Amino acid sequence: MAAALMAPAAIGQSKIAPPPPPYAGAYQPQGVDEIGLWGEGDEDERILANSPILLRDEALNAYVKGVLCATVGDDRCRSVRLYILRVPLFNASMTPNGTMRVYSGLLLRVRNEAELATVLGHEFGHFEERHTLTDWKARRSSTDLLSWAAVLALLGNTYQSYSNFDSLQLSVYGRLSHFNRDQEREADALGLGYLNHSALRPQSASVVWQNLMAEQEASSLAKGVRKPDFNKVAFFASHPPSGERAATLAAFADPAGAERDDGVARYAAALAPWLPTFLDDQIKLNDFGASDYIISSLAQNGWTAALLVARGDLYRARGNPRDLAQAAEFYGKAVEMDAGLPEAQRGLGLSLFKTGRRTEGQAALRRYLELKPNASDAAMINMLAPAAGGQ
Repeated sequence: MAAALMAPAAIGQSKIAPPPPPYAGAYQPQGVDEIGLWGEGDEDERILANSPILLRDEALNAYVKGVLCATVGDDRCRSVRLYILRVPLFNASMTPNGTMRVYSGLLLRVRNEAELATVLGHEFGHFEERHTLTDWKARRSSTDLLSWAAVLALLGNTYQSYSNFDSLQLSVYGRLSHFNRDQEREADALGLGYLNHSALRPQSASVVWQNLMAEQEASSLAKGVRKPDFNKVAFFASHPPSGERAATLAAFADPAGAERDDGVARYAAALAPWLPTFLDDQIKLNDFGASDYIISSLAQNGWTAALLVARGDLYRARGNPRDLAQAAEFYGKAVEMDAGLPEAQRGLGLSLFKTGRRTEGQAALRRYLELKPNASDAAMINMLAPAAGGQ
């Protein structure tokens, strides 16, 4: 079993994740229950296709689908219908009928094709092993058992009968959580197997979880709360702890793939048109530490005007007096790099206004309107910075 390969005891071993099995084709539902589950998936997909948060950018969709195909192979890839959703969270999922959902928050957080392939391969592993179906059957059996146990507890109507039911309920839900964690380990193994046998660098798989842990630490630090324990397995957790996943994926990556391409330049180019939008969505989550970590990570190879604007937006949104001064500095640097970037002029003007530098702020806002005369907030900006001769 692939799940056994990913058990915590295996961490630190150097055994390479096995290659994926020969592809037997997409599973077809059997029986009334499974056909009903597939029907629900088809209906959900019809709703999804008309969702207002669905990103219909053909180039971006084709690119992400291409990364999936390069990871799992064209034969497997043909069974997937991929949808990108504008949701600023780290997530992707796949349903039994072949629908893969990829959140924009995932695209913002991974840095190259190999890291994206890690998550896409993991989700396809769930699909190939029919995890959603087996989970659904396990939950149905468990709820059936608990329903009968509840009836017996009521018939007994004693303290002991209710205590026995509580113990049974805790045991059943605990086993379901353990079952889910094993499914995640199996999907990790399958995903890494795809990546090991692709043209991409499998060592990037571990980096995904290392970066996610670093982001969560940054978020906790900014909030002034204790950082998470990344190696603790919570009783009802549906996923293995991130520390375990990072270590295990590193151990099972094929050493021969360490020098492979990770597709960082191609990924940056594909994401570039959407990067400001995804960053703006992230900033609106009001998680300063996580957002600052993401922006700084994107700037590891050098700050760009767009990243400086995003950092200015982040500090201006928090709005402390010192933050506003720093925001003005970030926007000012962005203007130095690209004086024709409207968002840099707008952010600079608003920050200067709030720090008492009204004249300089008005000049920047007027420049913003020159660059973007049809801006949606033009009326408001005109009130703050009327044209020469205005009131």
